[in-house]
Amino acid sequence: MSWKRGTLADLFGDLVVYRNLEPQDRRIAGLSSVWRQLGLTSPAVPRKTTAEYALALRCFVEEAQRLRGLPPIERLLFVGDTAMNDGQAARNLGRFWPMRGFIGAERPAQASAVTRDDDLLLANRWAALSEFYAWAVSEGFAGDDRTALLIDLDKTSLGARGRNDGVIDGARVAAVKRTLTVALGERFDEPSFVKVYDRLNQPDYHPFTADNQDYLAYICLMVAAGIYDAEQLWADLDGGALTTLEQFSAVCERHRDAMWPALREAQQQLQAGLAAQDPTPFKSFRRVEYHETVACMDVLPDDATAEQVLAQEIVITAEVASLVRMLRQQGALVFAISDKPDEASTPTAKDAAAGMQPIHRTKMKVYGAELF
Repeated sequence: MSWKRGTLADLFGDLVVYRNLEPQDRRIAGLSSVWRQLGLTSPAVPRKTTAEYALALRCFVEEAQRLRGLPPIERLLFVGDTAMNDGQAARNLGRFWPMRGFIGAERPAQASAVTRDDDLLLANRWAALSEFYAWAVSEGFAGDDRTALLIDLDKTSLGARGRNDGVIDGARVAAVKRTLTVALGERFDEPSFVKVYDRLNQPDYHPFTADNQDYLAYICLMVAAGIYDAEQLWADLDGGALTTLEQFSAVCERHRDAMWPALREAQQQLQAGLAAQDPTPFKSFRRVEYHETVACMDVLPDDATAEQVLAQEIVITAEVASLVRMLRQQGALVFAISDKPDEASTPTAKDAAAGMQPIHRTKMKVYGAELF
């Protein structure tokens, strides 16, 4: 099989913003510079589902349009993969512009289906993007130079949900394992780690973990090191004595004398991050995740089968890419957003010197149907 390859920068350039809300196009001031003019109370990075996040995105889109020398944006199209996070982000942006959104996934075991939920179209096939665009046009959403197209990156533009997202998750788990292996050495017990990680990485424990992989990696590290006993953890969680990561970290802090240097460094990172309200407090773990993620991009040869590539590599979603190219050719402003931390998405200075690129500039194979 002959594989087409490309980068997300071929589609978006540097009109990409990762979790820290600092656009990769440095002509556009990020959250750390504009939070006061947005009326926010602090430069703390808001989560994707909040009104504050939408305020920041509106600011970036308006500035990107100004840099094009064109009249203001009048309408918005949004494409993502989760009804809760992306759907809410789209609806929040709909307070500023008329909006139509698409929430997609690939569910081949189900009959093909598309449903309306107010201004969102929910589909279990990525190919339904063609139906979405036809609906948007019928609703008056012409893809012209006053239209903004916002596209989610993770599990939408790349690693499509239901088709290729498992590789993204696998890279993250590999990063957790590698982080623990480095910190624990021979003390690392993988079966015990998997038992804790898999149990905590479930919706029942999201009130405690905030569905934050930094938190999960840190918790697993401290449990694996014996700083917080595993059985005590489950007893405290199930009994209601432990409800926040701050409480967990405070217990670990009382045992600082039992920590060796790698654990003390992790403890210091977490406490500093929590104090700063940083949603990415375990940065050393996220740097490992960046390496593990890039290592899953365009590594197999041309004769690899689709089944092999989808199981081992992160690929660009052809259906999404074809929509972006078409609308870009029609003059629309295209902008990509990601909730993946910058530390897991961009190289350090040392990495860059070695030739590594941000995720959106890293070459990947392309898989799927060209719809437009």
